[in-house]
Amino acid sequence: MLHLITGGERSGKSGHAMRQALERTATPYYIATARRWDADFARRVDRHRAERDARWRTIEAEKSIRHLRLPGEVAVLDCVTLWLTNIYTDHGYDLQCSLDEARAEFADWPAVGCELFVVTNEVGMGVHAATAAGRKFVELQGLMNQHIAQAADAVTLMVSGLPVRIR
Repeated sequence: MLHLITGGERSGKSGHAMRQALERTATPYYIATARRWDADFARRVDRHRAERDARWRTIEAEKSIRHLRLPGEVAVLDCVTLWLTNIYTDHGYDLQCSLDEARAEFADWPAVGCELFVVTNEVGMGVHAATAAGRKFVELQGLMNQHIAQAADAVTLMVSGLPVRIR
């Protein structure tokens, strides 16, 4: 089963996904997509890691997720936005190459036998990006969110910490 949990920044997406995963298993996987861009972001990653207790099994996957096979397991992929950022920057801000890679990386997930909670951001609902690269990223994020939503069994929009079921 594939669950997509989307919403704005700090809307409660990750917490909701983690609570849902823990309701299904005592030892879920956490697929972390963050890249340590600088010291500030490294502290953020460390803080998030410390928030997860011993029940969580962590897999760090900055870009490559297609090889992950977790049949019969429950996992949280957190988050699509950071994962796409890694792909996008590595492709020199090329929208189409980034979208092609992201779709290929994600292609098998609905069929791997893992209950997966995918956390993503609705970046197009916020401030208009000031740069061309930023505007292309918003487009990339929106297209990939649509792609994942089409494959998802359930879609939840988080608004101010409250889950709103879309599908």
